[in-house]
Amino acid sequence: MDGLDIAYCTFEEIGGNWSYAINKTECVAFEQIWKDRLQGVTVMNGRKLLLTHCAFGHWMGNTIRDFIEQNDLQHKVHLIASHGHTVFHDPENKMTFQMGDGASIAAITKLPVVSDMRNMDIALGGQGAPIVPIGEKLLWNEFAFFLNLGGICNVTISQGEQHLAFDICPANRVLNELTSGLGKNFDQDGEEASQGNLCEALLEELNQLAYYIKSPPKSLSNEFGVDELYNLIQKYDVSIQDKLHTMSIHIAQQIRIALQPFKMDDASKMLITGGGAFNSFLIENIRQQLASLQIDVVIPEKELIEYKEAMIMGLIGVLRWREEINVLSSVTGSSRSSVGGALWMGQD
Repeated sequence: MDGLDIAYCTFEEIGGNWSYAINKTECVAFEQIWKDRLQGVTVMNGRKLLLTHCAFGHWMGNTIRDFIEQNDLQHKVHLIASHGHTVFHDPENKMTFQMGDGASIAAITKLPVVSDMRNMDIALGGQGAPIVPIGEKLLWNEFAFFLNLGGICNVTISQGEQHLAFDICPANRVLNELTSGLGKNFDQDGEEASQGNLCEALLEELNQLAYYIKSPPKSLSNEFGVDELYNLIQKYDVSIQDKLHTMSIHIAQQIRIALQPFKMDDASKMLITGGGAFNSFLIENIRQQLASLQIDVVIPEKELIEYKEAMIMGLIGVLRWREEINVLSSVTGSSRSSVGGALWMGQD
């Protein structure tokens, strides 16, 4: 809910080997009117939901056009890949919906737009998530594990040509919700969590949630973090710092538990990105938990931490334009790998 991430990237493919550059980036903060509207979309009636979908697409289109003009990128941008704002994600019922009408973006920017990137995989019986592993497969081969610490913590596991990925547990969505009780948007460097104490009863109850015993492929909706974990945590009469501390330990432990079956024979490396990579307390606990698995944690430069997923959405759009596979069935559990995304042409 912080804003729209925009990354201007270039990609090059030579003989099947891909390289990339992140050239310009910006996070355009949502005005309060959009924060209010997006927070209420799940309870809107059908007509209001579609009106908001189109209006958000027009806002995105205007914002992207302003970004292009402000950075003198006219005639340099060839394609826009837009993930949109996830409203509903229900793979069991073969449905996912990301808000931000792609046709509206194309009409305003006069550029081709790829949107609705998860829908084809969902239709093929997959989880529709995660879809980022195709980028990890094509762009980095020195890492065995890729961990994203966003609203939800998810992992990609690289085993030769096979890539497996799944959601591990809620992360920043719950940590930020807890920190809001202190009048802050997030816990800077995990400072508040570091001052708390472990609540063992809470940790035990968190670790017993049914999702954690499911086998991958599996994925989580954003609501799981709030409806399940946050409400469970709030039942405990301990300080917010204690709750943050315990939730951080919970995340680190679930990462270790999830990766235990995939332990490599030799030491291996994990690339961590997403906003949680800036949380020093959380990262230190993850390092401690993964030491027993001989997994070395690597934190990259700030730009890649913040814009890795945006950049890979761009690559997914490029692959869609080239009509090449951009969603992996080994990751999502669908009946086959697919070329996902709706393509909207901005001009005749």
